[in-house]
Amino acid sequence: CYVLLALSLVLTAIRLFRGPTAPNRILAIDLLAVTTAGAALLHAVEVKRSVSLDVVMVLGVIVFFGTVALAGTLKRER
Repeated sequence: CYVLLALSLVLTAIRLFRGPTAPNRILAIDLLAVTTAGAALLHAVEVKRSVSLDVVMVLGVIVFFGTVALAGTLKRER
């Protein structure tokens, strides 16, 4: 699972840097956050500790508000 998550991170990073548009980059940032959250959840299950679950929840909230803010900015630009 870790190998697949790492591959997903690499491919998403390529999309983030290549673009070509701002919505593509925003989607790539969201996917990076979700993949990172998946890795944290996988690690939490593997080591049988629930501390990482709080981190994942906070990450999800921060990414959600960031996406909403960026979408609002893009909407005003058009």
